Amino acid sequence: MTAPSVVPPGLPVAPGEIDDARRRIEPHVVLTPCPRAPAFHDVAPGPLHLKLENLQRTGSFKDRGSLNRMLHLTDEERARGVVTASAGNHAQAVAFHASRLGIPCTVVMPETAPLIKVSNTEGYGARVVQLGEVLDDSAVEARRLVADEGLVMIHPFDDPQVIAGQGSIGLEILEQVPEVDVIVVPVGGGGMISGIALAVKSRAPHVRIVGVEADAAPSARASRDAGEIVKITSSRTLADGIATKRVGDCTFPMVEALVDDLVTVSEEEIASAVLQLLERQKSVVEGAGAVGLAALTRGAVGARPGQRIVLVISGGNIDVNMVSRIIDRGLVADGRLVRLLVKVPDLPGSLARLTRMVAERGANVLETSHRRGFADISVGDVEIVFTLETRGQAHVHALVAGLEGEGLVVEEYT
Repeated sequence: MTAPSVVPPGLPVAPGEIDDARRRIEPHVVLTPCPRAPAFHDVAPGPLHLKLENLQRTGSFKDRGSLNRMLHLTDEERARGVVTASAGNHAQAVAFHASRLGIPCTVVMPETAPLIKVSNTEGYGARVVQLGEVLDDSAVEARRLVADEGLVMIHPFDDPQVIAGQGSIGLEILEQVPEVDVIVVPVGGGGMISGIALAVKSRAPHVRIVGVEADAAPSARASRDAGEIVKITSSRTLADGIATKRVGDCTFPMVEALVDDLVTVSEEEIASAVLQLLERQKSVVEGAGAVGLAALTRGAVGARPGQRIVLVISGGNIDVNMVSRIIDRGLVADGRLVRLLVKVPDLPGSLARLTRMVAERGANVLETSHRRGFADISVGDVEIVFTLETRGQAHVHALVAGLEGEGLVVEEYT
């Protein structure tokens, strides 16, 4: 799909609403930086910038849209209170700003929501109800509370005022990086990419907008392929913040009209991107916030040499325990953490000889175990399972080749 020369009429949000939203929320949100990221020169075909929305007050871009929506509430609606369904980032944003504005707040969160997001939401003073495995399950309960308790829904993405608030990101990017050629945006329900695309295409229609989803939850891609909104069966993903079963009625037409391409990334690619942002950029980023880098690293963005790219780093609210698991998974994906199964004679000194050979080839042994009774080998042999720290895939291949050159049988063990 080519970039439109003008924004088509009839969309749920008009460009002027984004300007209004920006003026409305500007005193209360962070003007996040959009610095160059030279540490990723090897994966970007041109200059790369990161729009660091993980530096917002509640750790994600959700501050913008939720605040804009609540600033539109009447006094009567404020007195009734608000409710939302969220996997965590929107929940925290609604809870924080509702507390600041003196509005009673209830948040329905999936049972799978990261613990840090649940505790932060409660810490901001919200009543938290956990129900369902994914956001869509929680939304059913939130709608019940609207009907039964008269609460006002603050939708995570499918609301024109929320979309307009998120669109302020696009205005800031055009001011901070006026030479931008491509903007890469995480996609869940589509609120952020709809707002950014509208803001950007109304002013710089040549800029390509690329959306990125997790392979496990490609709701926007599935709807685009079908030509209509479809509900998918999503799976668990490291990118929990964009794990939605269905794009919005407001967001779908905007995505179709304004977003140039939609791509997906695997769990391994997401984990590797989180690790790379931590190591190279010194930034703690959640899975959903890292999908843009994952797509860029894989070459899925489609940028031409020399083009200036902005990745929207949408959030940094990640559970510390998940960080540890993602680091391990990212190391495995990069080939820097590997398990090898090596068959050797079951004789004294075999293990010492093998570990010496591994050390001589520059790998670090983290863990080792023996397999005898359950291994399909001769009774005179033993299988040794090594967990090794290496420099990457090339180092692993060289290590395996070296051991096999010594007459050993080696295979990766999963």
